[in-house]
Order: sequence, then C-alpha cells, then structure tokens
Amino acid sequence: MRAYAIAIYLFLYAPIALIVLFSFNSGLSASDFRGFSIAWYGKVAGNRFVLEAVTHSLIVAAASATLATLFGTMAALALQRVTGWLRAVFDGLTYVAIMVPGIVIGIATLIALVTAFDIVNDLLLAIWPADDPGAVPQLALGYGSIIAAHTLFSLALVIVLVRARIAGMDRSLVEAATDLYATPWGTFRQVTLPLILPAVVAGFLLSFTFSFDDFVIAFFVAGSKTTLPIYVFASIRRGVTPEINAIGTVVLLVSLLLLFSAQILLRRGAKPTRAT
Repeated sequence: MRAYAIAIYLFLYAPIALIVLFSFNSGLSASDFRGFSIAWYGKVAGNRFVLEAVTHSLIVAAASATLATLFGTMAALALQRVTGWLRAVFDGLTYVAIMVPGIVIGIATLIALVTAFDIVNDLLLAIWPADDPGAVPQLALGYGSIIAAHTLFSLALVIVLVRARIAGMDRSLVEAATDLYATPWGTFRQVTLPLILPAVVAGFLLSFTFSFDDFVIAFFVAGSKTTLPIYVFASIRRGVTPEINAIGTVVLLVSLLLLFSAQILLRRGAKPTRAT
C-alpha cells in the first residue's frame, strides 16, 4: 500500500515538478534541458501579450471573487433562517452548482447571454434616437460575461464555506447581543461578521484562485478578451516552450499561496469560540 501511495503521488506531482524544472531551461525546447537560466522569466515579464492577459485575468478574478463573496455571504446568512423542505431544495441546488462540469456552465452561460444580448440589442436599435445605427450601444461578450459566469460558478463555494462557519458559531454570543438591546445591524457588525470573517476571506481567496485559473468557462464567454489560461492554450498549439513553463510556474506559486492562505484562515476560523 505504501508503494502504491508513493506511485500515485509521483504520478500527480512529478509532471508539475518537471514544469518548474524546465522553466529554468536555457534552451529553446521545453523538453530539452540545456542548463539553468532565468532568461525565460525575463521574457515573460517583457511580453506585452502575457501582461495584457494577466491584467484581464486579474480584473476578472478580483471582480468575480468580490461579487461571489458579497452575494454568497448574504445568501448563507439568509439560508440559516430557512427550514424544512425549502432549505433542502436550496441545499441541493447549491451542491449541484458545485458538481456541474465547467463545460456545461460555459455552454449554458454562452447560450443565455447570446440570447439575452440579441433581444436587448434589437430593443436598443428600435428605441435609440440616433440617425447613425453605428452609434447605438450594443451588448457583447467581454469582461461582463466572464465576470458573471465566474461569479455564478464561485457563488456556491462561498455559500458552503460561510454556512459551515455559521453552523459552528457559538449562538450564545448573538443571543447575548440581543439581550443587551443591540440592533440587528449592530449584532451583525460587532458579533456575527468577526466570527465568520475567516470563512468569508477564505471564500474570496478560493473564488479568486478558481477564476484566475479557469479556462473552460472563460473560453466560451470571453469574446474578444484573452485571459491568461486562454493565452497559454493558444500558445501551446504552436509548441511548448520554456516560456510556457515559466508562466505555469508563476501561476502555480500564486495559486498555492492563495490556497494555503485560505486553508490557514479556515483552520483559524474553525477554532471554537465560547462566550465568557
């Protein structure tokens, strides 16, 4: 069993280690190691197409993570007051949203957005007071569509994390605040929010990571915008170079940093808090 476990871990992590190793390759081929060099990292830092794709990914990830955290936290707080069969329905919908494959979400979002855009654009053409049809604003795929799709994808994750933290929260603290005539907003601001804050921040970090790394959903709804995963996919169709390995290594380090930070926050938030 020990040998089997070692073989599984090698199968999972050896390719990742090779990507990191060959990102320091001084040669031109990703599979032909000619010596250590950091030249490819400098080339990545000077590639305007990579920087543009990184900018797009950061904007999308920050916006979608913020929206998912905001609406997910509100939904988690609201669902605590729902009971019976209605709560079971919402629980099922939340977990189904996590389990649905990304390609299904991407196709469904694309169809929904294109259909809505066609209706709205035709309506704008009909009512817009302009002699030049080209002056009429038109909705199209881009930042908004990617952010909307990633927000919906991450929303369920935030709900699950925050609800788990609420379930483990000491309710006597909230009851004590109510007994001391605190307003609902005051209770939330001074008691509930500090208690659930580690889960909220962890949800934001995980949502940011998933949005920044996502390729499948973004590929369907990106339109003319190129995120970093889409750029990498387009680049490897022309051949894998150490530049792609360098990009993958940087993304890996950033993703691990965010995931470890989220895990630390979740463990810190899981420590029981008791009223004194």
